[in-house]
Amino acid sequence: MADILSETVLPDDLKKFEKIYHEQLYKNDVTPKAQFEYAWCLVRSKYPADIQKGIVLLEELYKTNEEGQRDYLYYLAIGTARLKDYSKALGYVESFLSIEPGNQQVISLKHTIKKKMEKEGLMGMAMAGGVVLAVGAIVGVGMAIAKAK
Repeated sequence: MADILSETVLPDDLKKFEKIYHEQLYKNDVTPKAQFEYAWCLVRSKYPADIQKGIVLLEELYKTNEEGQRDYLYYLAIGTARLKDYSKALGYVESFLSIEPGNQQVISLKHTIKKKMEKEGLMGMAMAGGVVLAVGAIVGVGMAIAKAK
């Protein structure tokens, strides 16, 4: 299975659903389906600003439309995880799992988010360790030079 967090929307799909959404918005009659499809595309965009916009649309739907709440939670988790807000993403995942504990797709998403957190947490530690080693080496060289004089 491909990493759900790295899947991106096709530009043509985004344009298609954006057009439908904006046409309905212009008429002041946006259906939950049109808003969801547009938000679904946005959270799978390459661009953080699009992802953020998709999250806002999904949060609005979650508050106003009970019917699709499972889907909204799922894509809210994906969107927030793609923005590296992992704790918020896990919150959405946990909310979903409290409603439907056995959902394998959401359980898989939870594992993916946790792996990303571990990987990036370890990377952060490794980078900090690398900086400490580099500073140590510079200080060591500086002391060796000072002693040589």
